[in-house]
Amino acid sequence: MRHRLHVSAAALVAASLLLAGCGGGDEETPASDPSSSAPSSAETSAPPEPVFWPLTGLERTGKAPQHPVVVTKVDNTPSSSPQIGLGSADMVVEELVEGGYTRLAAFYYSKVPVTVGPVRSMRASDISIVPEGATVVTSGAAQITINRINAAGIPWITEGAAGVFRDNTRSAPYNLFAHLADISKRLKADGEPADYLPWGDEADLPKGGKATSLTADFGAHSTTWQFQGGRYVNTDSYAAQDDQFPADSVLVLRVKVGDAGYKDPAGYPVPETKFEGTGAALLFHGGRVVKGTWSKDGLTGQIELSTKAGELTVPAGHTWVELVPAVNGEVSFSK
Repeated sequence: MRHRLHVSAAALVAASLLLAGCGGGDEETPASDPSSSAPSSAETSAPPEPVFWPLTGLERTGKAPQHPVVVTKVDNTPSSSPQIGLGSADMVVEELVEGGYTRLAAFYYSKVPVTVGPVRSMRASDISIVPEGATVVTSGAAQITINRINAAGIPWITEGAAGVFRDNTRSAPYNLFAHLADISKRLKADGEPADYLPWGDEADLPKGGKATSLTADFGAHSTTWQFQGGRYVNTDSYAAQDDQFPADSVLVLRVKVGDAGYKDPAGYPVPETKFEGTGAALLFHGGRVVKGTWSKDGLTGQIELSTKAGELTVPAGHTWVELVPAVNGEVSFSK
């Protein structure tokens, strides 16, 4: 975990003087020259505290971006192939939509690609997924969802706004894309975002058990990962080979799913992920898996992870989060 003890040189000098004053004997200590005992600027100056990216936990060397986190809703069916822009995301959250399929919430902050898509619609589930202060790029949503998103105070951008366009070489509705780099320049951040996950160092991670492959099954769709070359490769990704998300970790959270209260145009009931409360967690990193528990106080609470031994942190890096239904969803892994 990122807890560091910093002691200034001035504090060390003061401590040494105190110890000297507490020494035994009646010998008088001669007065010292104040100019010679004063700490130099080199002694009192300390390196600045490191700062970290909120969506990866990696150390940041420059200034924070002027734009907020931009979350783009991306289609995740064969019709989306090839997905564009996933390779530049800081983090991706995969969530259930109607019919047992999934949709992606791709998070951008430290790096913003030129183009992202295909862009699809929001769900009420996004209220508990999108971090405070972020803006969502979407193809819209059902009116009942828009009402809830607006009530939650989440700003969103859709077709008709500058930077959102149709690619006429693709078929609708899988042809909506966003010039994310241009869009982000017009957005203003209201402070720096909080950490999305509890970040830590790889050395903090419990040993766990060996697991070099895993599959998250949502019903009609499953996502499979293989640990290769120090990272996790999505072997059934719809992204172009050179534009896949560079996953250092895969975090599987088992979640409750309810009914959003309406049906999609095809007549399927729309599910709503209940990303609050508590549930089982599986953290895959370095070819191993650590079993634990996640908790979240309300829809907008911070995500906390733990094992029986105590707090669990995610090694800094790019993380793909699978929100797999606790009922009607499955997670399997193998050595």
